[in-house]
Amino acid sequence: MKNKYLRLSSTERQLIASWKKDGVSNKEIGRRLNRNTSTISREIKRNSWKGEIYEPLHAQARADKRKEKAWKTKHPLKNKDVYAYVFERLRWGWSPEQISGRLKKEHPNDPYWYISHETIYLFIYDKKNKEKRFWEYLRRKQKRRRKKLGRKSQRVCIPDRVSIHQRPKIIDKRKQVGHWEGDSIVGRNHLSGLHTEYERVSSITRFKKIRRVNADETYKALEKIFEPLPKKLRRSTTLDNGSEMVKHIKLKKIGMKTYFADPYSAYQRGGNENANLWIRYYFPKGTDFNKISDEELKDVEWELNNRPRKRLNFATPQEVFNNYLKGCSR
Repeated sequence: MKNKYLRLSSTERQLIASWKKDGVSNKEIGRRLNRNTSTISREIKRNSWKGEIYEPLHAQARADKRKEKAWKTKHPLKNKDVYAYVFERLRWGWSPEQISGRLKKEHPNDPYWYISHETIYLFIYDKKNKEKRFWEYLRRKQKRRRKKLGRKSQRVCIPDRVSIHQRPKIIDKRKQVGHWEGDSIVGRNHLSGLHTEYERVSSITRFKKIRRVNADETYKALEKIFEPLPKKLRRSTTLDNGSEMVKHIKLKKIGMKTYFADPYSAYQRGGNENANLWIRYYFPKGTDFNKISDEELKDVEWELNNRPRKRLNFATPQEVFNNYLKGCSR
């Protein structure tokens, strides 16, 4: 196999000069060095002194200078193809880590497409790009990252409440599909909102509008999310302790069990909390959800579920969930 990608070394240049003086052809030099004939021809043409005499020290100096110049004018994100891919996905709301991981998944064994998420972050936060405000493409649209804070739990008596500590251990292991985590996102003046559900194995997110953040509206949203699913994909949900969850027990009629996280312990529903942060990217605090169309909500849900995830080996939640759906239909 020819040495296509390695630069010529100073030793190779010395050999080329010596063999050319002896009248060896470019084709034969290429064979001896395990290089393409075109590589040898290009080297002699580009680095000869006055275009006539090939001298190894002069050739090496010219090659070094050309390499230094190329390094100084290096593309800001590796190459034009990666640059275009990165910025298109940033506009879609993908994180740098999702972009980096998906590139490797789509182009296995092709380093041309590889770029680390840290390189993307460094570019976004580069002082030279300060006025371009690339950080606004990121989920939180902030220069500084803030500590994640969940919605404070309300002190409310929830009938038939079962603690998360009584939840089967298999749910913690994320080995069985059909176990969800749920919460509410509250809109302007604590009136309208969304009920959101996150499936722990596939990472898929579903949400429905609630016109008032109360028990009746929340239960209607739960029914819309879970009733269309096969039984194996709706085994249980672990909820927040808000007063709108008091009718949770009615989910038993479709075969679902309900559990509740500890108060002020959003980390126990970490997947759902993270999903809610992504939803807030599209609908910031103060949004009046009664003015948001169902079509717009579906578009956001589609985008969230068709982004690659690191924990899924950069497959998308929709791809993984669809595989389980196919399994249920067999």
